[in-house]
Amino acid sequence: MKIEVNHSCADFDSYRAARVKSLFNCESGAEFHLSAELPIDDDAWQVGVVVGPSGSGKTSIGARVFGPRALWRPRWPKDAPIIDAIAPGDAFDMVPAALSAVGLGSVPAWLRPYQVLSNGEQFRADLARLIAERPRQAVVDEFSSVVDRQIAQVGAMAFAKAWRRGPGQAVLLSCHYDVLDWIEPDWIFDTATGAFERAEAGRRLRRRPAIEFDLWETDRRHWPAFEPHHYLKLPAMIAATYYVATVGGQLVAHVAVGTRPGMVEARACRLVVMPEWQGAGIGLRFLQAVCERWRRGENRHGIKVPTLFHTSHPGLCAALRRAPQWTQVSASLVGSNREASKATLAASAAKGRMAAMGSGYGGHFRAVQGFRYLGEGAACA
Repeated sequence: MKIEVNHSCADFDSYRAARVKSLFNCESGAEFHLSAELPIDDDAWQVGVVVGPSGSGKTSIGARVFGPRALWRPRWPKDAPIIDAIAPGDAFDMVPAALSAVGLGSVPAWLRPYQVLSNGEQFRADLARLIAERPRQAVVDEFSSVVDRQIAQVGAMAFAKAWRRGPGQAVLLSCHYDVLDWIEPDWIFDTATGAFERAEAGRRLRRRPAIEFDLWETDRRHWPAFEPHHYLKLPAMIAATYYVATVGGQLVAHVAVGTRPGMVEARACRLVVMPEWQGAGIGLRFLQAVCERWRRGENRHGIKVPTLFHTSHPGLCAALRRAPQWTQVSASLVGSNREASKATLAASAAKGRMAAMGSGYGGHFRAVQGFRYLGEGAACA
C-alpha cells in the first residue's frame, strides 16, 4: 500500500511570519508532503501501529489506510451510563467482559456517563467500546496520548490481548514509543524515520515486559486503600489472613483468606486490583499464588486445603473459566425471575427492611459463581 500525503495552506507574509522565516531560515510552512510504503494489504495481521512525533503525518496516514470512516471516534450520550452506551443491542454479559478486558473493572465507573470519567477511564472506555462493537477495520488516533504512562502501557497491553481474541484489524496512531513493547504489534511504521517493520508469521516484533510482583502476608491495615475499588460493601472478615501484592513498593492487589467450618477448605474474598494495574493480568496471578500457598499448607494453620473463590464479576468469572487451575463448582443467578424479585422486594418493604437492602433490584440480579483452585493438576492432601 503506497500512501502519499500532500497538505497545503496559505503562505502568510505578516511581519511575524516574515521574521520567523528569516530567523530560522524557513522559506515556508505552507506545504507538507509525506510518502509511506505500507505492505499491509493482506489479512494476516490484527494490530498495527503508526508511531512518530506530533505533526509528522500519523493521522493523515491513518485516514488513508482503511478510509476516513474507519477512524474510531465514538459518540457518547450525556444522559446514560457507559454500561448502557456500549453495544446497546447486544447481550449484557459481553459489555462487562469488554470493560474488564481493557482494565476498566471499577463497577461504579460503569454506572457513570462518559463525560464525568477521568482521562484514564475514558481511554479504557473507548477501547472497551471498540472491542465490544468490533468493526472489521478501525483506526484509533491519539492512542494513549492523554493518560498517565503506566495506565497507557497497561491499557495498551490489555487492549491488544482482548482485540486478538476476535476478528478485525486495528491500526493505532501514537506519538509515544513507550507503548510499543506492551502492544506487541504485528507491524510498525515510524513517521520520524520512514522505517517499516513487520513481524514474521507466528511471531511478534516486540515482547511485552514481564510484571513481577512481591507477595506479602499481612493484616487488615491495607484494606482501607483497596476498599473504595471493591464492587461490594461488606463487613470485615473475622480471623482472616490478608495478602497484598506490590510492584516496586507500590500497592497493587489485595485478597483475604479465611477457613470454612471444619477447616476442610479455605475461602478467598476481597480480591481488588488497583485501577492503574487492571488489565495487566496481575489479579489472577496474585490470587493463584495465594491459593497455591494454601494448597501446600503454607499458612498459619499449617493445613493443606483447596481454596474456594466466589464472585459475580463477569470478566473475572470468564478468566477463571479459561484458567486450567480452576474448576467451577457453582453458579446461581439471584433475581432471574423478575416477578418473584418484585414480590420479595415488596414483602421486605412491608417489613421495614428496605432501608437495609437499598432501593431497586440491587443484589436481586447478582449472578454469584463459585470456583475451586486445584493447582497445576495436583490433588490437595
